Amino acid sequence: MTGNARSIQNCPRISSNPFLCYSSAMQTKETYIGTLQIRGKKNIGFVRLGEGKEDVVIPPGETGVALDGDTVEVVHSGRPVVAGKAPEVNLVRIVERGRTEYIGVVNSLEGKLKLIADNNMMHVHPVIENATPEQVGMKVAVKLVRWVDAHTEPLVAIIDVLGKNGEHETEMQALIRAGGFASDFPPEVAAASEDIYKRKEEIFAQAEKDPKRRDMRDRLTFTIDPKDAKDFDDALSIVKLENGNYEIGIHIADVSHYVTPGSAIDKEAVKRGTSIYMVDRVIPMLPEVLSNDLCSIRPNEDRLAFSAVFEMTPKAEIVGEWYGQTIIHSDRRFSYEEAQEAFETKQGDHVEDLTALFELARIMRKARFAAGSIGFETDEVRFELDEQKRPVRVYVKTRIESMMMIEDFMLLANTQVAKHINDLAKKSGNEPVFVYRIHDTPDVERIEELATFLKALGYELHHEKGMVKATDINALLASIEGKPEEAMIKIATLRSMAKAIYSTSNIGHFGLAFKFYTHFTSPIRRYPDLMVHRLLRAHIDGVKLGKKDIEHYEKVSTQNSASEVKAVRIERDSIKYKQVEYMTTRVGQEFNGSVSGVSDFGLFVQDNESKAEGLIRLNALGNDFFENVPGKYEIRGKRTGKKFRLGDPVKIKLIKADLEGKQLDFALVEERKS
Repeated sequence: MTGNARSIQNCPRISSNPFLCYSSAMQTKETYIGTLQIRGKKNIGFVRLGEGKEDVVIPPGETGVALDGDTVEVVHSGRPVVAGKAPEVNLVRIVERGRTEYIGVVNSLEGKLKLIADNNMMHVHPVIENATPEQVGMKVAVKLVRWVDAHTEPLVAIIDVLGKNGEHETEMQALIRAGGFASDFPPEVAAASEDIYKRKEEIFAQAEKDPKRRDMRDRLTFTIDPKDAKDFDDALSIVKLENGNYEIGIHIADVSHYVTPGSAIDKEAVKRGTSIYMVDRVIPMLPEVLSNDLCSIRPNEDRLAFSAVFEMTPKAEIVGEWYGQTIIHSDRRFSYEEAQEAFETKQGDHVEDLTALFELARIMRKARFAAGSIGFETDEVRFELDEQKRPVRVYVKTRIESMMMIEDFMLLANTQVAKHINDLAKKSGNEPVFVYRIHDTPDVERIEELATFLKALGYELHHEKGMVKATDINALLASIEGKPEEAMIKIATLRSMAKAIYSTSNIGHFGLAFKFYTHFTSPIRRYPDLMVHRLLRAHIDGVKLGKKDIEHYEKVSTQNSASEVKAVRIERDSIKYKQVEYMTTRVGQEFNGSVSGVSDFGLFVQDNESKAEGLIRLNALGNDFFENVPGKYEIRGKRTGKKFRLGDPVKIKLIKADLEGKQLDFALVEERKS
């Protein structure tokens, strides 16, 4: 076992957060700390000890009063480790509860009012001490009051009633709360935002007096964003120079001038870490008076920005650069579609300048992929909702070149800012105190597992004992392009990659093939970008930064990485909920789909249009005995030899849509023709 080890000393019992102690014979053994995940009806506890470390298992019935998501301390059980199975451990204590509140529905069970948790990994049904019979069927947020003995029932108390179970607003609020976020801002944050708005002219005037802030209001500047965008993080400016080169300005909203460290707004932004983009709404990191108004780069208004300005040749070579705070004026707001049409038809506003940006971006994109940047583009599902927020259409977002063009310039700013910080630090002799966006090389075992999976599907991933190059992954992606199994293989390959995180220690970005990379371009919706702006200004000013600064920024970076994971989960859960809701009116209809997964109990299939995923149970596959073939990623009939493999096209019929459980059941209409 590997992990955060310590020796058990004293283990006091505290009623509000009870510790579970074991015999003194264990006191010389090393213990390990990890995150508990309770899975299956038998309540087996898997403990994750950290990225790249082996999971360990708490046997059924021995998880005590720990709950899914808790941080726990465990010790090896002493039982022999069985080959192919995770080592067994005993629970020592709960280090920290994973949640401060739990979301679920009030239900009447065994003569008591109990919580049926939304998180189906919560293996107990706590008694709600302050529930009333009228609240049965309501979705609530509760706090844990007491649970000191695994042989008793947990006791919880309602802290908020979210609404009637199954209603749109109730379900969206439940997802937000379950992720640890809040829709509304605390009163002190709202008040501080209003105060800034009242003083906006004074604050802007202060910025104008800064001798280091460059006035760039005379440059042609525009934003290019989605049609329905409300906050505008970034803008581009372009000037054709006399020498034939271009001055390209990448201008990012200067949130740092309005949100100061330690302020009420800043503390709440740290806590949130990111904005959340759900199907029907945005839960912003910053109050709307800032995110949609003062900081947003709106057209025909002077705005404060933090800019990366480059002199580029027509071949996209950088021959000059400047970084600093600016004042800009956006002359035009383009949607992605408008910019694309202007480029393609060569008609419309600023068409020559747009064309130059598109051509420069194409050169940068080609160079990036040649250097090993991995081209992961997966389907992005979008919804058309009616007035009651019900989905009437589900479709896959079309990725057009104007989107890629903006992405290319944002990537340019992100990598060049990170390089610039290192150059400044070297010149000054200071520590390169900074927040990087890093992406580690893939875990060797995961790559070997991926290669085995791909081989079963008839594809090869070149690697050397699990060591893989980005160019090898790109070669794989090129080989599956347009194939039925393309989406499945992309997802499997993505899952084999390490997660990108924020850190003060730079190891580069494997997926993008950048030695230096950061997040500089979205401070309205990501807190790390705000930290990067502050640090960039500090380095420009020659501020001495040291060990305490590194500790502070590393702590917040770790917190922001965790917030990002939670936000992504909320976004995905909102999509899944709406996909199932969309399908509730389509029970009995037939769809074209594909096999998205195989298991011992059935086939997972995905509707090609809505991308909604559901299950075909093994006993519904036909007049045969079907079983999962280990290592082959296929379901095979014993009598007929019929096979269903990942990516296979199938004709399916929806037979059940369970909105509360967010599950779909399909039946097979017609398997693929071989």
